[in-house]
Amino acid sequence: MAELVSRREYPVHVDHGGFALQDWADGRVPVRFPEGFQHGVFLAAHPGRLDFTSAGHTHTASLDVEVWDAEPPVPSGIWEESATASILCSSGTLQATSMTAGPMLDEIPLSDGPGTWSVRAVCAGREALAELAEEGAAEGVERYVAQFWPGA
Repeated sequence: MAELVSRREYPVHVDHGGFALQDWADGRVPVRFPEGFQHGVFLAAHPGRLDFTSAGHTHTASLDVEVWDAEPPVPSGIWEESATASILCSSGTLQATSMTAGPMLDEIPLSDGPGTWSVRAVCAGREALAELAEEGAAEGVERYVAQFWPGA
């Protein structure tokens, strides 16, 4: 049975409808965010990074990052989006980054060294965000959970 190694919540700045989780050693990421970003694709994997499309243009979302020792169960709850991917993280640490504001300061540790990770991402609050965004800024409405476990 899979065991949870760590869990932490991060505020993520979303602008132009997206954000990414990118290897902390960004010099090893051949194509840095936002180059190649695809609007409308909930989760897209690129070498050294994972791109997320939001339901809103500019806001702060909540991102829970869970690190597991094996594939975990899907988080409980009602999710509007769900996808899986994998990422090679050469530093063992990720960093959230937005389109125009760039990298966020928090380190997102996965392990003590390089490795390939499987990830399942789920999201809720997208419909509510789309409705509220028409009225103005809607902070903390969209919620992501990214579950990482060692990949093959």
